[in-house]
Amino acid sequence: MRLALEELGPIFIKFGQLLSTRRDMVPEDIADELASLQDDVPPFNEQEALAIIEKALGGKVDDLFNSFSSKPLASASVAQVHTAKLLSGEDGIEGAEVVIKVIRPGIEKIIDQDIALLKSIAALVENNFDQGKRLRAVEVVNDYDYIIHDELNLMAEGANATQLARNFENSDLLYVPKVYWDYCRTNVLVMERIYGIPVSQIDELKAAGIDLKTLAERGVEIFFTQVFNHSFFHADMHPGNVYVSKEHPENPQYIALDCAIIGTLSKDDQYYLAKNLLAIFNRDYRKVAELHVECGWVPPDTPVNAFESTMRSVCEPIFQKPLKDISFGLLLLQLFQTASRFNMEVQPSLVLLQKTLLNIEGLGKQLYPDLDLWDNALPFLEQWQKERLSPIANLRKLSEKIPEWIEALPELPELVYETLKELKTARKHRESMASEFSLKRSHSRAKRAKRNKRLGVTALIAALITLHPDVAAQLSQLPATSVILATMGLALLILSK
Repeated sequence: MRLALEELGPIFIKFGQLLSTRRDMVPEDIADELASLQDDVPPFNEQEALAIIEKALGGKVDDLFNSFSSKPLASASVAQVHTAKLLSGEDGIEGAEVVIKVIRPGIEKIIDQDIALLKSIAALVENNFDQGKRLRAVEVVNDYDYIIHDELNLMAEGANATQLARNFENSDLLYVPKVYWDYCRTNVLVMERIYGIPVSQIDELKAAGIDLKTLAERGVEIFFTQVFNHSFFHADMHPGNVYVSKEHPENPQYIALDCAIIGTLSKDDQYYLAKNLLAIFNRDYRKVAELHVECGWVPPDTPVNAFESTMRSVCEPIFQKPLKDISFGLLLLQLFQTASRFNMEVQPSLVLLQKTLLNIEGLGKQLYPDLDLWDNALPFLEQWQKERLSPIANLRKLSEKIPEWIEALPELPELVYETLKELKTARKHRESMASEFSLKRSHSRAKRAKRNKRLGVTALIAALITLHPDVAAQLSQLPATSVILATMGLALLILSK
């Protein structure tokens, strides 16, 4: 299976990486084998890597670095990593140890072929299956197309790493290696080399005295901090990209590598996601149902009572259970069935988040199976909501808008004038329409009065004629029906004029 995924290319390798983190879903022997896809994919030729580095940086490796190892330190689906030492660093430190990440030659063509195949399959699913539209497969693949092509630009990865490091500056939760920008290009990235323990090496972590319970709890805190405080989260958290510092084992710190895939959420998605999680943790399933309708995740005609009952049946069995006792495979199956029943559409903007959550849960199960996810997540979300609704937070939002309002002040008189002018024009138009309507109504009344006058005169003339003895004698011999029809015909002829 591993060899097949390697041969199929980077997209399939990433799928294998995801499976390798879910030992609760796949057998141990398969998970162990797939784990090598995290950082032990067969490397490409060393001379090719050397040529790419020298061409990108415009010089010989011996002139650029104090030392360089042609043997790769690690190799993954899109790139491989070599070690080196700088002649001089941006921080003035000579001989600083670094890693050089190099994009695989010809990888873009392979990815384009894979994406084209995925788009064809997505279109086939949407056009030929009843649930295809709800899955929004084409939109999901289009999003992934953008993400994986962005992963080929190492300048973007360097920028992501720098932003993530800034978000956790001086934090004991997460450390991100420094980027040496003078040596970075679109296909070459040079970063600080770090030493730590891969998060999947449980025995090594225990031997180093790392507090696994604290480590697992901090993993949850880092995830929620990235998603809800920063709206900027590492979305490729397989064990090959996550290390643990050996320093301060009682106060363990994560080290994040490979920031090529970063997820963000809109303010609306962030808000509704947090409110949904809070409602679930508080077992307020009515609120969950209402929020799903409000944010458009289910159709507006969804029966709220039925949705509330279904969510209760899905969520209640897993509360107050540690990670080791939760069957996420069964939970996912139930959620898919719920989604199908209520025509819940896949939200492409949340797909990366869901994938990251699968990684985080997998890591949590490995590190500390007794972790109570709910007890760790609920206080964070409650604090997030409290801060969001606080007067200080609202004043901060107001202060952010004030510069925009000040900038717009010179345009205010013209905007007021234009608005008043539009209102005046609209009023004249309404008055004109009202006048025209009144004229038409008066004309209609005059026409109706004239018509009624003709009918009345005709009726009087007919009555006078019938008083003549000869006419009365003739009429008495006619059938009553004929007389009535004749009278009606005469009236209609008059009315039509």
